[in-house]
Amino acid sequence: MSEAATMPASAPAPTPDTAIVACRDALARGSKSFTLATRLLPRGVGDDAAALYAWCRRADDAVDVPGPRHAQTAVADLRRELDRVYAGDAPSHLEGDGGPALAAFAAVVRNRAIPRAYPDALLDGMAADARGDRPERLIELFGYCYQVASTVGLMMCHVMGLSDADARRHAAHLGIAMQLTNICRDVEEDWRIGRCYIPQAMLAEHGAGGLADIAPGSRPLTDADRAPLAACVRQLLGDADRFYRSGDRGLAALPWRASVGVRAARLVYAAIGRELARRDHDVLAGRAVVSTPRKLALAARAVVTSVVIAPARLFHPFRAAPLARALDFPDDVLPL
Repeated sequence: MSEAATMPASAPAPTPDTAIVACRDALARGSKSFTLATRLLPRGVGDDAAALYAWCRRADDAVDVPGPRHAQTAVADLRRELDRVYAGDAPSHLEGDGGPALAAFAAVVRNRAIPRAYPDALLDGMAADARGDRPERLIELFGYCYQVASTVGLMMCHVMGLSDADARRHAAHLGIAMQLTNICRDVEEDWRIGRCYIPQAMLAEHGAGGLADIAPGSRPLTDADRAPLAACVRQLLGDADRFYRSGDRGLAALPWRASVGVRAARLVYAAIGRELARRDHDVLAGRAVVSTPRKLALAARAVVTSVVIAPARLFHPFRAAPLARALDFPDDVLPL
């Protein structure tokens, strides 16, 4: 196994409490937006959400080392770990530096009945990233967004519970929307590290075909690239808005407190897109960010909105629906 995924047998097995503390620490270091959102969730749900995030972060760190050969090895190692998790191996087999995240994730898989198809698809997306794959068409970009973001949302459906299994489609759309926003925010930063997620056909359509013909990062982005990239970002954020609206339609299927947390995360990510629009979608104008006061205001808005619509729930008592079958992309997700 690779060094990133190897777990020395001499390390003590993590207890449930220490595992969750480690997962929450990883969440706090890695994502301020999701940290804020999880604070709005019920305690047990927030702990399981932190465990999911920590495993995803751990997997990403293992795969995100330069070189396709290493990525293939790391993904194979991670899939073998999933074999053990889904076989019900005891946490004593999951020790070492990554033990807390993996042990906590194993407990979530067991307790929440998460289908293996979701973490497997997430690893597929991470492996594509490490290989430097570039989407040629928009549907391929949507597929990548499904792999690296929608699958996390679908796992969270099992953690939070849904009253309607059909609402998983809306959860998948919300994941695609948030990942599209991420991609638009990070165009210049991704280019510098040798990645480009804007479909090659879209680049050509908007007059940036030259970027499709060269390796990302082989030259800096210039003023000549500014307008065509802005047109691409404008189009992708328009697609994101449509996916956000579909995602909103699934929030009523969540328990009330869970819907507050998801709504807060959705509002924060959508605000990133609005900041990009405010600067005319200019990817060379610096990284678009949402300030902490603005995030807190959006979290408050999520609470107020959820309170306003809460009375409607009185007539529809919450009962979790069975979510045994995993969704498939694209058949269960597209068209929008």
